Amino acid sequence: MDSVLLLGNIIGGLGLFLLAIGMMTDGLKLAAGNALRTLLATWSKTPFRGVVSGAAMTALVQSSSAVTVASLGFVNAGLLSMRHALGIVYGANIGTTMTGWLVALVGFKLNIQAVALPMIGVGMLLKLLKPNTRLASLGIAIAGFGLFFVGIDSLKTAFEGIVSTFDFSQFKASGVEGFLVYLAIGFVMTVLTQSSSASIALTITAATSGIVGIYAAGAMVIGANIGTTSTAIFASIGATSSAKRVAAAQVVFNVLTALVAALLLPLLFGFIHWLTALIEIEANPGITLAIFHTLFNVLGVAIVFPMNDRLASFLERRFVSLEEEASKPKHLDKNIAQTPDLAVNALILELLSISDRFLNVYPKLLSVKVSEVTAVENDISVVEKLCQHVSQFIVGVERAALSEVTTHALSLLMRVEHYVYSIAQKSSAILTLSKRRENLGRPELEGQLLNHLSVTTEFMRMVRWRQFDSSDALNLQFDLLEKEHHKLKSALVMGATQGDIAIVQMTDATECMEYLLQIAQMWVKVFNRIQQVEDSITTANVIQVDNQTHS
Repeated sequence: MDSVLLLGNIIGGLGLFLLAIGMMTDGLKLAAGNALRTLLATWSKTPFRGVVSGAAMTALVQSSSAVTVASLGFVNAGLLSMRHALGIVYGANIGTTMTGWLVALVGFKLNIQAVALPMIGVGMLLKLLKPNTRLASLGIAIAGFGLFFVGIDSLKTAFEGIVSTFDFSQFKASGVEGFLVYLAIGFVMTVLTQSSSASIALTITAATSGIVGIYAAGAMVIGANIGTTSTAIFASIGATSSAKRVAAAQVVFNVLTALVAALLLPLLFGFIHWLTALIEIEANPGITLAIFHTLFNVLGVAIVFPMNDRLASFLERRFVSLEEEASKPKHLDKNIAQTPDLAVNALILELLSISDRFLNVYPKLLSVKVSEVTAVENDISVVEKLCQHVSQFIVGVERAALSEVTTHALSLLMRVEHYVYSIAQKSSAILTLSKRRENLGRPELEGQLLNHLSVTTEFMRMVRWRQFDSSDALNLQFDLLEKEHHKLKSALVMGATQGDIAIVQMTDATECMEYLLQIAQMWVKVFNRIQQVEDSITTANVIQVDNQTHS
C-alpha cells in the first residue's frame, strides 16, 4: 500500500511540474504577444547573437521547443537564414539549463505555504479579474511558477519516502554498463514526458534525496539532453524541409554535446568540485548537477559554433524537397555574376525559363479540382521564389566595370522580374477565388469563361514565341482580346441580373477575368522589355565590330 502511495505521489508531483511548465510557457508567450518573436528576430541577425537570444528567450519562457519552433517560423518566412537559426538552437540548449538552477537554488528551500501557494492565488486572481487580457496571461504564468515549486516539493517528499522505505544498495550499477543504464533512463524519461526540464528536475530531486549517486545522475542528465531531440524529430515528421534541417541540427548538436560530456564526465565533476571550493559555495548534488548541465552545454556550443557554416551547408544539401529543387535557377550562379555581359544573357535565359514554367500552369488557373489547384499553387510558389533569385542576382552583378548599355539592360531585366512576380501574385489571387468558385449556373456561360481562358492562353503563347509580325499586329490582337473580355463580362452581369447565376458567382468570375486581363497586359510588357534588351545588346555588338573594323 505504501508503494502505491509513493508511486502516486511521484506521478502527481511530475504531473504538477509538467502542468506548471506548460502554464509558465503559455502564459509568458501570450503576455508578451509578438514581442518575444520580434525580439528573437531582431536579436538574431548573426549566429552569435542567435546563441545569446536563444538562451535568453528559453530561460524566460522555459521552453526550448517554443523558441526552436519560433526560429523555424523565421527561416520559413525568410526573416532568418539557416545559419542564424542554428545559433538560436544552440542557445536554446543553454537556456533550458535554467530549470535545473531553479530546482537546485530555490526548489528545495522555498517555503511552499509562505511563497508558492500565494503565487498560485495571485495568479488565478489576475486571471479572474482581467480575463482575455495580457494581465490574465501573466497571471497564468505566475500561477504556473507557484505550481512549479509545489511540484518540486511533492517530488522531494515522495523520493525521501522511497529512500526511507527501500534499500537501493542492490540496484547500484557501475562502470560503462551502469553509465549506459542511467543514460537510457534519462533518455526514456524525457521521451515519455516530452520535457527535458521535467526529466532534469526528477534527476536533481532523486540525487538530492539520495536515490542515485552524482555520477549516475550526471548520466541521466546527459540522457535527458539527448532525449529532448525527440520533440523536434516528432514535430519534423511530414513538415517542411527547413523544419527537418533544424531538427537534424538539434540532433547533431545534442548528440555531440552528450558525447563530449560522457567522455569528460570525471574531469567535469572534478572541475566543478574545484570551482565550488574556490568560490566557497555548498557543493550539494543539486548545485553540482545544475553546474554540470550548464557547463557541458556551453562546452558543446564552443565546439560546434566554429563549424556552424559547414553544418548549415551540409544540412542545406539534405532534405531537399521537389519544390526547392525546382526553385533553383538553371542559368544563374556567382561566377557568371562577375562578368556583366554574360550575366545579362544568363538573366534572359532564366526569365524565359520562368515564363515557360508559368505558361505551363496558366491554363489550369480556373480549375475547381482541389488536386489541380494545389499543384498549380506549388508551381506559382516556385515562380515567385525564382523571381526572388533573379532580383538578388541582378543586385549582386559586379558593378566595377558596368557599361551604360549593360546598366540599362539590367534595369530593364529588373522590371521584367517585377512584372513576372506580379503575374505570379495575381495568379495566386485567381487560385484563391478558384478554391471557392462554383461552376456557373448557366453551362454556356461557364463554357465561355473557360474558352476565354483558352484564347488568352493562346495569345500569351504567341507573345512568348514571337509569332506576331509586328507590334501593330500584337496590339490589334490584344484589342480583340480586350473586347471579348468586356463582352463576356457584360454577359455575366446580365446573367446575374436575370437570376440565371448567383451574384457571388458573377462577382468571382468577373474578378478572375480582371486578373486574367492584367496578366495578359503585363505578359506583353515582359516580352517587350526582353526584346528591348536583346536589341540593345545586338546594337552594341554591331557598334563594337564597326569600331574594331575602322581602327
